[in-house]
Amino acid sequence: MKQITLKIPEKKFNFFLELFQQLGLEVTEQIEVPQWQQVEVLKRMELSKANPERLLDWEQVKEELKP
Repeated sequence: MKQITLKIPEKKFNFFLELFQQLGLEVTEQIEVPQWQQVEVLKRMELSKANPERLLDWEQVKEELKP
C-alpha cells in the first residue's frame, strides 16, 4: 500500500473527505503539534512528578466543572 500526504484548503476539506470515502480510500488526519507546545507539555509533566500533591483527580474536577 502507498501513502501520500495532501494539504487541502479548509474550505475544500469536506468535499475531499466525502470523495475519498466514496472511493473507499482510508483517511487519517494527522495533527501537527508545534515544538514549543511539546516542550511545554513535557515541562508540565516533569513539574507534576516533582509535586504530586498539586495533582487533582480528573473525576473530581469534572464534577466541579458541571453547571
